[in-house]
Amino acid sequence: MYVDCCLPEIVSQLVLHYYSSMQNVKEITETIKNENPLKFDYSDNQDFYEHKVKRLLTECTLGLKPANIWRGEYEATGGYLIVKKDGEVVCYHIYDRNQFENYLFNNTRFETPDPTRHLFGNIFQENGEFFIKFNLQIRFI
Repeated sequence: MYVDCCLPEIVSQLVLHYYSSMQNVKEITETIKNENPLKFDYSDNQDFYEHKVKRLLTECTLGLKPANIWRGEYEATGGYLIVKKDGEVVCYHIYDRNQFENYLFNNTRFETPDPTRHLFGNIFQENGEFFIKFNLQIRFI
């Protein structure tokens, strides 16, 4: 796990809260921080959940794909351009990583995928146990 060893548990909390309340990434992360399901030590005022979610968003934006094993190699090495709805172009250089991560964190939301695509929402059985197929999509607000 190149991104974080706690990521499966954190993503499961993100998905649970998303399907419970339909909030954006920042709001869900704040809720999880307050609940602290992984029992992180906050005595040093570190925001573990926000850091880990920002890292996930960055990795997804720069190359992490669901169909491939992530080796931590970015597709974009110099920077990243974002074109806003009003036509404004925002450029983030890799050395502006904090600004880039904050932009992603403050401007993304979860989205429910089309139920016919990737069998989303289907119940299936594997080794005698039943599961529900959930997909995670993150979009810009």
